Amino acid sequence: MAGEFKLKDVLPWGRNRAEYVAFIDLNDIDTDTRILDCAGGPASFNAEMTATGYAVTSTDPLYRFSATEIAGRVDETRIEMIAGLRAALHRFDFTWHESIERHEAIRMAAVGDFLADFEAGKRAGRYRSAALPELPFGDAAFDLALSSHFLFLYSDHFDTGQHVANIAEMLRAAAEVRIFPLLDLDGEPSRHVESVRALLAERGFDSEIQQVDYEFQKGGNRMLRVYRSGRYGVRSMPESRPAARSAII
Repeated sequence: MAGEFKLKDVLPWGRNRAEYVAFIDLNDIDTDTRILDCAGGPASFNAEMTATGYAVTSTDPLYRFSATEIAGRVDETRIEMIAGLRAALHRFDFTWHESIERHEAIRMAAVGDFLADFEAGKRAGRYRSAALPELPFGDAAFDLALSSHFLFLYSDHFDTGQHVANIAEMLRAAAEVRIFPLLDLDGEPSRHVESVRALLAERGFDSEIQQVDYEFQKGGNRMLRVYRSGRYGVRSMPESRPAARSAII
């Protein structure tokens, strides 16, 4: 049906560093910040950040496959994703990407950069095959854990309890979690967000919703920040230092 955008599974799709910086508001971090990207998929974020001196570890079950296998899966994803965009064009804002064609080119360029880095990154331990809610890292191994286009977006795939378990595991491994977007695949506010925040608060986790300078799904310009032990748990962002506004780069 026209206007629908349904996905059977969580599909791999590449996003780049500039997008991450905007939608996760990463202008407040420095190269000492240990970053964990959960369900990172074939994004070029790890490759680009590593090249500029940041310490990033990405996890995804996808990483158990070879670069060739991942490339094939992405090619299948590309067909489904672009068809979905065309069917529900009115639900997206192309200010950032200019057009569907430009959007696709950005995605495939990010995938290409990821694939070029993948084997070396696996050897270095930067790409780890793992899935929430079980991460192969010790407590407080990271300062900041990210989840891009996974939690909340797939609200029909994961219930409230699964969201809480996934975020709690990220908070075990990192002082702060940032999640974007807070809309589901239908472009509606995820029905899980407020219930998840309430249940996390019962466990002693603080959270806040922050507007960011990125919007692809119309209305999708907010992220959730959750803190393990008080606000601004990341080492590079003490309470005396206000959060910087995200700049589009």
